[in-house]
Amino acid sequence: MPCTTVLVGRKASNDGSTMIARTDDGHFDVKKLIVVNPKDQPKKYTSKISHVEIDLPDNPLRYTSCPSVDPKEGVWAATGINEANVGMTATETITSNPRVLAADPLVVYKKAKTRKEKDVPGGIGEEDIVVLVLPYIRTAREGVLRLAKLLEEYGTYESNGIAFNDDHEVWWLETIGGHHWMARKIPEDSVVINPNQFGMDGFDLKDAFGKQEANLCSADLKEFIRDNHLDLNQDGVFNPRYIFGSRRDMDHIYNTPRAWFMGRYLTPESHRWDGPDAEFTPESDNIPWSLKPDRKVAAEDVKYMLSGHYQGTPYDPYISRDTGKRGMYRSIGINRTGVTSICQIRPDVPDPIKGIEWIIFGSTTFSAALPVYTNVSRMPDYLSKVTLDTSTENYYWSSRLIGALADPCYASAVQNIERYELAVMTKGRKLIREYDQMMMSTGNYSMTEEANEKLSAMAKEETVSTLNKVLLTASEKMKNGYNLADN
Repeated sequence: MPCTTVLVGRKASNDGSTMIARTDDGHFDVKKLIVVNPKDQPKKYTSKISHVEIDLPDNPLRYTSCPSVDPKEGVWAATGINEANVGMTATETITSNPRVLAADPLVVYKKAKTRKEKDVPGGIGEEDIVVLVLPYIRTAREGVLRLAKLLEEYGTYESNGIAFNDDHEVWWLETIGGHHWMARKIPEDSVVINPNQFGMDGFDLKDAFGKQEANLCSADLKEFIRDNHLDLNQDGVFNPRYIFGSRRDMDHIYNTPRAWFMGRYLTPESHRWDGPDAEFTPESDNIPWSLKPDRKVAAEDVKYMLSGHYQGTPYDPYISRDTGKRGMYRSIGINRTGVTSICQIRPDVPDPIKGIEWIIFGSTTFSAALPVYTNVSRMPDYLSKVTLDTSTENYYWSSRLIGALADPCYASAVQNIERYELAVMTKGRKLIREYDQMMMSTGNYSMTEEANEKLSAMAKEETVSTLNKVLLTASEKMKNGYNLADN
């Protein structure tokens, strides 16, 4: 699924947290935030898309999930944090090339053509991966290893990137063809930016086949590269992006500009992103996968990057003057996003309150990020009881309505949108801070659900208020407006 991923190492964040975040850019998928308790986790999983059946381990952990409201095409859990405080987001659709896909073909479901034949199941994919992995892991590294085992046994029908985090580490895994894979622990002082391309631009093979401290991969990866003549690198350099990734004209419209915008935001001083002497342009193929930011990064920064539409540049689709470049690149914050989450694992609080999930429904450009505790048995109705029909009684549809109304009158509505985003994040942080202190001082960590109800009520109040304002603005800008005084 076309998405954008941001990963933040603990020494790159403002409070020592690790963060993994991704926009889930389906086709206006209706999403909700729920908690999957152990009794609700299936013992056997069957994929709707690939029809593969997989027996699942006993004793699953509780976890949060952002599934599709309509189950007809599968779960599509997207993202979550489990009760061991391990976060996961899956998946970032990435690119590959014919050399890799011919050497290790994707495992696609094949329907029988005659009665004598049998259907052939496909591999696993975005529909399945969170449900198959997140309930059974207690560290980010364990997430990589469990997913790797599933990929090797069942294969995958698509090329994907998957992120895991715990309170110390962030890991990123990228699939290679149908069964191969590689994974890296991201540098603790760095931020990774990954926009729908094979991202890794460096990998330590010696570590992967030795101590495995920060690099993991398929056991036969060296032979796979050698036997299929995949290595395009020169002078002994090992850049996985050149071997397993793509270099298409479409990347320069759809993918690399997003990396440029985020890199420009993270390192405005240490790299040149604009002008004739720019190190990187929106169409550069060598934008770094990970960057050490010029200043520490907070959840607000992640939200800003994932809301990006090239603001402050000639490429902004909302810019008032015609620059000749307006809207020429694919924005990060787009219209069809279902859900975006920031899975934050905090190091300086007790285990029961380490996990915070920032939830954003609809287009990130117009939506607010609401933090909630993840160590709970249920989520508030405003977040979890989402209908397929449009309604102002839940966060998902209200967010979608705000975006659809504000987009045509962006210049007039943007001030109310900015105030809305600021209010929800500020009041959300304040409530989290208050409940953190109450729970740590009393030792009573059962107040997480009470806190989430208050957070949800606050979000509803701010959302309804903003919807009222944006609706009025949109109504005033209707093309059929006319008054007696207009004569």
